[in-house]
Amino acid sequence: MGGMEAVAVNLANGLAERQMRSFLCFTRAGGPLEERLAPAVTRLDLGRKALLDPAALRRLARFINRHQIDIVHAHGSSLFFSALAGLFASRAHFLWHDHFGRYATEERPAWIYRMATRRCAGIIAVNQPLAEWARRRLKAPAARVWYVPNFVAQPPGAMAPPTDLPGTPGGRIVCVANLRPEKDHATLIEAMKRVSQAAPAATLLLAGEGSNQAQASRLQQQIRRHDLASHVFLLGSRPDIRAILGLCDIGVLSSVSEGMPLALLEYGSAGLPAVATAVGQVPEVLDDGRAGLLIPPRQPAALAEALLKLLRSPELRSSLGTAFQRRVQQRYGEQAVLGQIIEIYKTLTWRRNGPSSHPLDP
Repeated sequence: MGGMEAVAVNLANGLAERQMRSFLCFTRAGGPLEERLAPAVTRLDLGRKALLDPAALRRLARFINRHQIDIVHAHGSSLFFSALAGLFASRAHFLWHDHFGRYATEERPAWIYRMATRRCAGIIAVNQPLAEWARRRLKAPAARVWYVPNFVAQPPGAMAPPTDLPGTPGGRIVCVANLRPEKDHATLIEAMKRVSQAAPAATLLLAGEGSNQAQASRLQQQIRRHDLASHVFLLGSRPDIRAILGLCDIGVLSSVSEGMPLALLEYGSAGLPAVATAVGQVPEVLDDGRAGLLIPPRQPAALAEALLKLLRSPELRSSLGTAFQRRVQQRYGEQAVLGQIIEIYKTLTWRRNGPSSHPLDP
C-alpha cells in the first residue's frame, strides 16, 4: 500500500464520479486500498500467479476487448504485463504512468522499458526528471510525454481518531513512508536523537509498511542504540492515516529520492506544516520553501534544526500549515490534476474518434 496504488484508486474513483466507465485491474490480488474504491468502479482481479501468466494475460486481453476499453492506463511495473496484453487488444490506447521514486539512487535498464513502451500512445511522469528520462533514454516523442503531479483525494466519510497514538499534542512529528532505503529513515532517526535532547516531549511516529525486514530491523536497532524507544514509534501500515495526521503537529520526509510523494500532499491537505528534503518534485510542492521547510538530504543536523524550529513556534506551524494547505488545494487537488489526465486521454483517442463526439466527454 503505497503512493502509486493510492493514485490508481483515486484516479479510478475520480473518473467514475465524472460518469465515465472506470475499471481497476489487480494483476495479482487486491489489498487494503480496495476498500476505498467507489461502487461505480468495476474491479478485475486477474489472480496472476507468475511474472508471465498466459491465462491471466488472456483474461486481461478478453476483458479489454469485451468492454471496448479506450484507454489502458498502466501504473509502474504493470507496464510490461499491459504491453503484452496489448498484442491481443489492438483497439485500446496504452498509457504508461511512471511513478519510479528511486530514480536518483537506482538506474533502470532503459532498453527493456524502450521495448515495452513502443506500443504506448503516451507516458505520464510524476516529476520532471522522469519525464526527461522518457524523452532522452526511451526516445519517446516529446509531445507524447507529460509531467502530471500526483493529487490527493479526500477519503469518503470521517474516521474516528485513534485512541492509542503515542506522544502529546504540540510535539508529534509524523513520517508517512514505507520502510525502504530511499526514504532514508536512518537520517530521520539520527535527527531525532538531537531533537529529543533539545525537546524532550517530541515524538516521531513512523507510519508505513515494513515488509523490508532487513530495513525494519536496522531501524529498530538504531532506535535502541540511541535510546529513543520513548521518542520514536513504528506504527506499521495504517488504514487511518488521515485521522493520524489530524492528531499530529508536523509532517516530515527525509528521502534521498522521490518522484512526487503523495504523503507530502496528504500533509498539506491535512493542514500540517512540513519539513522535507529537496529531492524530486518536493521543492515545487513546497513552493521553493514558501509553503514548508526544505533541507538537503542526508543532513541530520539540518533536519533536526528545521524540526526544532517548528516545534518551538506554534505560530510558524500555523502559518506554514495554512499556506501549504492552500497550495495543495489549488495545485494538487483532484479537480485540477484529474482534468489534466482527462485531457491527455482525449489527446490519445482524438485521431480515431474525432472532435465532434468524444467518448471521454462525460
